[in-house]
Amino acid sequence: MAIVELVMPKMGESIMEATILRWHKKPGDHVKADETVLEIATDKVDSEVPSIADGEITELLFAENEVVPVGAVIARISTAGTADIPSVSPAREAAPAAHHVTEDAVEVHYTSTAAPAATAQPIEPKFTTGSPRFYSPLVLTIAQQEGVSFAELEKIPGSGNEGRVTKKDILQYVDARKQGKQPVTPVTPVQEVPAATTAPTATHTIPVEPQLPATTTAPNYNGSTGGNVEIIEMDRMRKLIADHMVRSKHTSPHVTSFAEADVTHMVKWRDTVKKDFERREGEKLTFTPLFIEALVKCIKRFPLVNCSLEGDKIILKKDINIGMATALPSGNLIVPVIRNADMLNLVGLTRQVNHLANAARQNRLKPDDTQNGTFTLTNVGTFGSLMGTPIINQPQVAILAVGAIKKRPVVIETEHGDSIAIRHMMYLSLSYDHRIVDGALGSTFLSAVAQELESFDPEKEY
Repeated sequence: MAIVELVMPKMGESIMEATILRWHKKPGDHVKADETVLEIATDKVDSEVPSIADGEITELLFAENEVVPVGAVIARISTAGTADIPSVSPAREAAPAAHHVTEDAVEVHYTSTAAPAATAQPIEPKFTTGSPRFYSPLVLTIAQQEGVSFAELEKIPGSGNEGRVTKKDILQYVDARKQGKQPVTPVTPVQEVPAATTAPTATHTIPVEPQLPATTTAPNYNGSTGGNVEIIEMDRMRKLIADHMVRSKHTSPHVTSFAEADVTHMVKWRDTVKKDFERREGEKLTFTPLFIEALVKCIKRFPLVNCSLEGDKIILKKDINIGMATALPSGNLIVPVIRNADMLNLVGLTRQVNHLANAARQNRLKPDDTQNGTFTLTNVGTFGSLMGTPIINQPQVAILAVGAIKKRPVVIETEHGDSIAIRHMMYLSLSYDHRIVDGALGSTFLSAVAQELESFDPEKEY
């Protein structure tokens, strides 16, 4: 009998660990090559991991909900061969499954009850930015099991990148605390001070999360449920979106600027050519590739909006990879990325936009489809909104929202004087990270995008 080792596959360049969602097989079950053995979740997408050989499952090395580093052996399969077959390369990609999560979100469940495996060492991401600190799911699991509150966790010195707390750090803290070397940081309630002795100050009281007892596995919902209400548990993807949005607000000081554009030439041109375009290219022509085409031209003129921040260093991105926020049938959101958008013509952009949008809605995105975006476009007008104030997609520094195109009477300046005409108008809003992008640059860039859309060539060829 030969033993084949199934390892955690590498799901993308920046993904170093994954969470086991569900085992489809148990020890003793027969499995065929390429048959799904388990489902895993990363901070990008959820995927299925297939078997690499025919045989019998002899051992599952991790439980559901455990976080496992890329390359770790997760199961063993007994085959009919006579020699051990080497395990599959960690670089092998698993097939995409039917659930996806937002780009650059990191799943953190403080109430997880999964036991950390001795072999599952957390692998730190290349860098983190901003505050609050990032914690891997494994670190949070250990903290929960050992009764370490967030207040204590925040005070543990981290040896990881950017001061991040690693598994080694928290285990050392727990061990020292058990030996009495490191006292538990008490959570001190705010005490009332008599009015006569209270001096007004300019400080603010920052609430800290109360410490959970070591035996507590998950906090109970104790909020007011008066009246006719329904409590809905967030699904995993919604939790990730919420975490990503809060983290972005904590990281970047957001500023939003607004502009409006007369896109009449663009609307009329598209109405004229869309049928011929679809017949010739086999693709439907939407406004999104037209917006991206204009956006790319302006990013080349203002490259500082196409960067990220690492500590006090500005990382200027030479590639222009445009993320396009896409609504899923579930109501959640995902951001697939058009890589090297500046290298594509209108036909190429249209193909990429349609392919990624369809793949997202059919739950067929690959892990790499949501990585390495440098700037994001979101079309809030799709749902009838005139404008919006989008939240920056970390670690990017800017995001553009386009609103609904509406016909409005507008004053037109001509050489013969002013006149009023019905025009197709659209609002644009740019949210940007004020640490990098000042108001002058943000407003100038936004105005440039609006002017690019307004100066659309009505005789444009594709």
